[in-house]
Amino acid sequence: MKNHVRLLLALILGLALGLFSHSYSDQEFLQFLSTSILAPIGRVFLRTIFMVVVPMVVSALILGIYELTHSQGLGKIALTTLKFTVISSALSVIVGISLVNLVKPGKISSLVSMDGGMANIDDIETKASATKPLSEILVSIIPDNPLRSALNALEGEMLSLMFFSLIFGLAFGFTAKENKYGEGGLFSVLEQVYATCMKIVEFAMRLAPLAVFSLVFNSAFKFGHGVFVSLFAYICVVVVGLLIQQFGVYTFLLKTFTKWSPREFFGHCREVYLYAFSTASSNATLPKALATAEHNLKLSKKISRFVLTIGSTANQNGTALFEGVTVLFLAQLYNVDLSLGQQVQVVLMSILAGIGTAGVPGGSLPLIMILLNQVGVPAEGLGLILGVDRFLDMCRTTVNVSGDLVIAAIVDERSKT
Repeated sequence: MKNHVRLLLALILGLALGLFSHSYSDQEFLQFLSTSILAPIGRVFLRTIFMVVVPMVVSALILGIYELTHSQGLGKIALTTLKFTVISSALSVIVGISLVNLVKPGKISSLVSMDGGMANIDDIETKASATKPLSEILVSIIPDNPLRSALNALEGEMLSLMFFSLIFGLAFGFTAKENKYGEGGLFSVLEQVYATCMKIVEFAMRLAPLAVFSLVFNSAFKFGHGVFVSLFAYICVVVVGLLIQQFGVYTFLLKTFTKWSPREFFGHCREVYLYAFSTASSNATLPKALATAEHNLKLSKKISRFVLTIGSTANQNGTALFEGVTVLFLAQLYNVDLSLGQQVQVVLMSILAGIGTAGVPGGSLPLIMILLNQVGVPAEGLGLILGVDRFLDMCRTTVNVSGDLVIAAIVDERSKT
């Protein structure tokens, strides 16, 4: 049985048993089961993910930016790709966060624990940090001590660490190109660090079905059926946001920066979209996307191979939108009021996280946990998201791959001028 099927079954079983047990929540046995057996299982899973987020984010961002800036004879193309990657990711996050603030899916049934306090886990003991002026938030993004930011990354300095990784990756890429370094040394070390972190995440995902059951059971046991009405509204918000990104933002980019008719462009790419939807993996879809760019869209081989290969990891527009929506949804669900400044942090971190997200199923999970931790939202809410993540992963992967092709078309067009 595939893992996403086990996750869905765990969600359904946890929901059914949790809702049934909700009527008997005063029973000592059920309270013991919830707090002393199931809750620790969920915490073990979450802690295993938290354990690798710092080395994973640093290595992923440096590698992603390095690859965007370092390529023989493609300096201008790399910079153009980087620019439109940031633009399209920023637009996707803005679309998602605007929808969440408009619809407020988490407000349909907010979660408050039975004793009237905020639901939490040991890893996250405080609510969102005190509101700061926007100017102070923007200045604090630049770390004066990256090592301290790494040590305190899970206590609120992750954005500073991500900014350092971004700048370091840019400098590393340009330095390597100027001095004609090969992809050995530091590059190889970072690749091994990233691969090792993803292997640990892979191990953790084996525990995910049991963790999803535990987290969803506890949510249903404590709060009843209302939370799942909010979950359905959340799914709708994510899907609508992805549709706006696909047919609104990408249409605008194609019309503004290329000579392509959006309808014709999307028609040429429909086979790739179907493949991306079925595999839920940008990396697995890469060969099909390369063939489509070369044979259907008639893009330059040099440009399409560079942009699409890099984009399968570094340009994750749909994932960035999904991460922003998820963080704000869970904040609403747990009654964590985020200020404008904190929402700006979510936007910036989602953009950077989109560059550092693995193009494989479930690759966004650690980065969502970073975002949740940054703004003080209990990470236990991920149990709800994991159960429906496969379907949403299929949708956002389609948008990710489409974004890669759109940017390849833009870069190809601008290289002719």
